Amino acid sequence: MPQWKLFKNPNKASLPHFPLLLDIQSDLLDDLRTTVVIPLMPKRLWGAHALSRLNPVVQFNDTKYVVMTQNISGIDRKTIGAVAGDLENCRAEIIDAVGFVIGGL
Repeated sequence: MPQWKLFKNPNKASLPHFPLLLDIQSDLLDDLRTTVVIPLMPKRLWGAHALSRLNPVVQFNDTKYVVMTQNISGIDRKTIGAVAGDLENCRAEIIDAVGFVIGGL
């Protein structure tokens, strides 16, 4: 499963708020059954209170999304939805956000 790919959220309960999941796990760990994802929320649902360093705003298919880094989680690769695209171009901001969650830096 390639790193930085976006997947459609397969969970019907969280789908309205988090339609996309971003796979951030290194390709070196492809043999694991799970992968680490960050949900993306449409910016129109989030409002103006996003912490820019924790929650970078990215654009995909003409829609702005807030990267909900504080909601990082693992998911079984068998249950993840279909590939929707990728966010390789936002790699630096997302790595910075993950570092902020872990180290506060």
